[in-house]
Amino acid sequence: MHWQHHSTVLVDQRGGAWAPDVFHHVRGDGRFYLYHTVNEPGGRKLIGVAVSDSPLGRFEDRGTLVRGAIDAHLFQDDDGRLYLYSVDLQGFKIVVHPMADPLTIAGSPATDIEPTETWEQSRAHVTEGPWMLKHEGLYYLMYSGNAADGPGYATGSSPTGPFSKHAGNPIARRGNGVLGPGHHSVVTGPDGSLWMVYHQKDGEEFGWRRSLAIDPLWFDDAGVIHVKTTRGTDEPAPGSRGPGG
Repeated sequence: MHWQHHSTVLVDQRGGAWAPDVFHHVRGDGRFYLYHTVNEPGGRKLIGVAVSDSPLGRFEDRGTLVRGAIDAHLFQDDDGRLYLYSVDLQGFKIVVHPMADPLTIAGSPATDIEPTETWEQSRAHVTEGPWMLKHEGLYYLMYSGNAADGPGYATGSSPTGPFSKHAGNPIARRGNGVLGPGHHSVVTGPDGSLWMVYHQKDGEEFGWRRSLAIDPLWFDDAGVIHVKTTRGTDEPAPGSRGPGG
């Protein structure tokens, strides 16, 4: 695939902006909303939002949405209602805020997922990187566990939960040269197929040397999510196969 580097879209003067999530408000004002985590002085974290008429920016800062939180993701349901998912750093749990519009929180957060399972606690008690999918009327809240590994998912009949964790979590694991698939998003290709965009680690040691990978994601006939992962060397891992074999 061929990629072209464009200009910087946002600079935050407080010390860094990361974990971006862009929402195109197609059923609203048509603008692009960039949700991001900001490092405040003293090590505190917050979720900010910025707005642009183009996905290439530049984005104009519109202030702070949530303090003491990271990893924002905005989801719009079929009825047009908006929900902001994020990670509350008090317990590293995933919460959801109902939104009046892309810039305004409309209610108190509900807790969706907490780090209670072994795979979520192997190196740190963490659930993070939420991403919402809706498939055949069911809500799939995807997320990473422990140190940004995974992903796994939980399902519910409502975008605010309650959610039940999938028994086969995580659906992508370390091994065979895959050293840390995590904190992903899901995009739809031109033919309607789904693609998981996620970070990969460049070594087995704990740290921040990461690269980007894009691989297929699909639902089977029972509604179970499956993913393919790619080795850090770009060589397919043994036994990794996409939809249809």
